Amino acid sequence: MNCFNRFTGCLIIVLMAVQTLSFAGSPGDIDPGTLREIRTSITVEGTNRALMNAITNNDIHKLVLNRELVNNHDDIFNLKIDAKGITDQKSTGRCWIFAGLNAMRPAIIKKYNLSEFEFSQNYLFFWDKLEKFNFFLESIIETRESPIDDRKFRHLLDGPVADGGWWNYVASLIEKYGVVPKEIMPETVNSEKSKLMNKTLEYLALQYAAELRNSWKSDKNLEKLHDRKTQMLKSIYKILVMHLGLPPESFNWRYEDKDKTIHEKNYTPVQFYQEVVGVQLWEYITLFNYPGRPFNQYYQVDFRRNMFDKPDMDFVNLEIDQLKQYTLASLLDNEPVWFAADAGWHMEREYGIMADGIYDYESLFGITADMSKADRIMYGASAATHAMTFIGADTIAGKSLKWRVENSWGTDLGDKGYWTMYDNWYDKYVFTIIIHRKYLPEKVLALLKTKPTILPTWDPLAKSLDEVGN
Repeated sequence: MNCFNRFTGCLIIVLMAVQTLSFAGSPGDIDPGTLREIRTSITVEGTNRALMNAITNNDIHKLVLNRELVNNHDDIFNLKIDAKGITDQKSTGRCWIFAGLNAMRPAIIKKYNLSEFEFSQNYLFFWDKLEKFNFFLESIIETRESPIDDRKFRHLLDGPVADGGWWNYVASLIEKYGVVPKEIMPETVNSEKSKLMNKTLEYLALQYAAELRNSWKSDKNLEKLHDRKTQMLKSIYKILVMHLGLPPESFNWRYEDKDKTIHEKNYTPVQFYQEVVGVQLWEYITLFNYPGRPFNQYYQVDFRRNMFDKPDMDFVNLEIDQLKQYTLASLLDNEPVWFAADAGWHMEREYGIMADGIYDYESLFGITADMSKADRIMYGASAATHAMTFIGADTIAGKSLKWRVENSWGTDLGDKGYWTMYDNWYDKYVFTIIIHRKYLPEKVLALLKTKPTILPTWDPLAKSLDEVGN
């Protein structure tokens, strides 16, 4: 018995020693020596204590705001498009809809001699949700044999009916459903604050996905899946009507122009788009600045659309100076430009300044915070999170110094809703612009006739495109 106890005790000691050695000696651990080295690298005295007190008790953006840039800032532009009235997407991710409709708005105001005009964003929002739901369910049917952990299938389940979108989403919706003035289908509580509605829709999407796949496993009846999908869409349509209102099939547009003359005419939404707007949206080309891929090539992004029967998003990848050149050409012709950029912590919201270095973290913390645009995309540090509209520029000798931006965050932020983007910010944080083909040279248009390189849904840029919806 004593021998057994001695043996057991020795074994425990040996095991404890092995365990201690394995933990203490593992490469990469924060061992006691490394921890001492880290802790003694800073003393909280003098300046460091003052900094700690200031940072722990204040809004960090107030402390790192570059006062020199603010003092040198002005919002004077020698090129302006007359845009009347700032829109507000409220607590939703509909910036891409707002920017798309805002880009068309100045032409309507001028054409019909209006004091102001606004499209119904809620109208397109309604159809976008229904189309996204249909696209999701059809994609579930298409991938019915895919393993549950398949990479593409898992992407489908990630925010299937979220608010975010892209330019091709705008074009697809308007081509099919048209547009209406805002007063015809105004905002609702849920169109302005979509979080709870989206939770309901997403849960149903995932529930329906499980039902369709389980049904296929049990009887392999494809016709039954499509019949069931139609019934599902009826339920979703009802939910959307209850949250967003009933979209009109026709309406009477009655308006008063600046000369106090009253006009009135009946339209369907598609007629309103064709007659009043009169713009061929597929004539607009998506240009990207994606340094992580070869320039002067044509790309298409897998699974980047909101309609099952429309093509995925495509783009021509160009140098940033070319994007600036074509943006300026469009503005000089009095045509706004839809664009998407990284709207993270690089935008100063009180003054509406978008300038590289507007927040000086480096001086405060003694660090270097600099990555190339390619690395920021590749490693997920930067993404096209927000869509806005260029409506002006400030130039000298044909070279841009800064850009006037129409945002959709209401009038409380920026210069009563307008923002100033400096040229160095364009270089670093603008990802894409939408330009009418008439402003592009033949060498760029010729790329659209080549076979596109397909970017998978998990490509770093493709992943960032999920984010457009701030």
